[in-house]
Amino acid sequence: MSAGYDPRAIANLMLDEAGEKHLGLGHIQLQKLLYFSHGIHLMQTKSPLVSGYFEAWRYGPVHPTVYRAFKQAGHEAIRFRATGQDPLTGQGRDIPDITDTQIVGLIRRVLASYGSLPAGRLVDLSHAKDSPWWYVVEQGRAGVAFGMRISDSVIADRFRYHKVSVGPEPLSGEPLDDTPFA
Repeated sequence: MSAGYDPRAIANLMLDEAGEKHLGLGHIQLQKLLYFSHGIHLMQTKSPLVSGYFEAWRYGPVHPTVYRAFKQAGHEAIRFRATGQDPLTGQGRDIPDITDTQIVGLIRRVLASYGSLPAGRLVDLSHAKDSPWWYVVEQGRAGVAFGMRISDSVIADRFRYHKVSVGPEPLSGEPLDDTPFA
């Protein structure tokens, strides 16, 4: 199983593609679209799209690395791209672009299907009953969760409960639940 791409590189790609469609993505939208892209990729390929992990935050899954990279945008549309830092010199550096045509295609499909949805609707989708976010939050309420990380194994096991599909067929043969959990 591959380790996945730098999540900031995928976020930059998503912002670039959204800009071409004149979609101004805010932080919550970017986080949810990144999460859905990661889950779809994980379901289709059995490997993660991005490295690191998502956490169950109040408004749904959040990738902490992407949060830190874009938090200065606040509630406004993000108008800049994430950069990295050379660990030896401390100098800023650009994050390499994603050129894999399959990944670019996935991001385009996710944006075409969900990119124009308001942040609140994306949050509702991410909170679907029995979804990875819901499961981690429920485990936390029961007192048996270790942190609020949403592991790739939980995403792989529970992503089917989202009403998220970017093709003519759902990602699994099971019906998808569209009941939001708030």
